[in-house]
Amino acid sequence: MKLELNNIYLMDCFKFLSKVSKNSIDLAVIDPPYNLKKAQWDNFKSHDDFLSFTFKWIDLLIPTIKQTGSLYIFNTPYNAAFILRYLLDKGLIFQNWITWDKRDGLSVSKKKYSNAQETILFFTKSNRYTFNVDDIRIPYESTERINHATKKGILKNGKRWFPNPKGKLCTDVWHFSSERHKNKINGKTPKLPHVTPKPLDMIERIIKASSNPGDIVLDCFMGIGTTAIAAKKNGRNFIGCDINKEYVNIAKKRLNEISLQDENKENLNNELVMYEF
Repeated sequence: MKLELNNIYLMDCFKFLSKVSKNSIDLAVIDPPYNLKKAQWDNFKSHDDFLSFTFKWIDLLIPTIKQTGSLYIFNTPYNAAFILRYLLDKGLIFQNWITWDKRDGLSVSKKKYSNAQETILFFTKSNRYTFNVDDIRIPYESTERINHATKKGILKNGKRWFPNPKGKLCTDVWHFSSERHKNKINGKTPKLPHVTPKPLDMIERIIKASSNPGDIVLDCFMGIGTTAIAAKKNGRNFIGCDINKEYVNIAKKRLNEISLQDENKENLNNELVMYEF
């Protein structure tokens, strides 16, 4: 069976990754199980079983990534420590330990600090990798100071510094609200079709930073298709899988909706062109 681009396959990650061509993937964005017992697919007998599962799919994933490719893996900070060590042992190059400040307010603990973050590990195959730094700049925080600097600059080390019109450099601490908080209805968080969906704008940041238009983005735990949608919206190809049939159906429906929106925009633009004189 030959896998086609821009498709999401209903199969487990091991079968899927074994069919992906070696050295074909420019960017892998992986949001795997965390072993937090949130669903059947996130439930393992022990932490050792979880790590065995995790290292198995990592072993299959690494050969599919180009030498110029990048890899992002989501997980808890605790699990990420084990994954980081494993990726280093496999010869991958560590770039960042990204902290996602979820601003969720869900976790409450009275015996330790409440969990309010997740970890995103950013690794590359080599030092020859894509990183579009200007595409992911973020707004400056001190608007009054920046407005002043835009006109007259700020003297630093004998040189006059002017702010970049695209914003400041993106740091390794990311502030994105969780999807359940973004979709509140009358102040209440609704039940979502997936228990742990990632924010689309956060996945878009990764794709913009670590791939170029036309590149191939892989996600072997595709869920309801957020990575595929982010790739499609930004002119990248995607390929992925999920073991849950309901998730795959939802993902394909979301992708079809994006395609229809694009088609309607194109038709509207064509109509406008027809009426230009």
